Amino acid sequence: MAAIHKLYEVVEEKGKAKLQRKRKVCPRCGAGVFLAEHKDRYSCGKCGYTEFRKK
Repeated sequence: MAAIHKLYEVVEEKGKAKLQRKRKVCPRCGAGVFLAEHKDRYSCGKCGYTEFRKK
């Protein structure tokens, strides 16, 4: 499992600090469940959702 500091980035907007997600979120499971990045696809380890990358 990836370390949590690799999944989020702190961004400053209009003088306020906000968290920004670095990876795609699973459309079925919702916020908090990230898609794993593979060479040719993104996949969810929780529900099995798969999204193929375009060439």
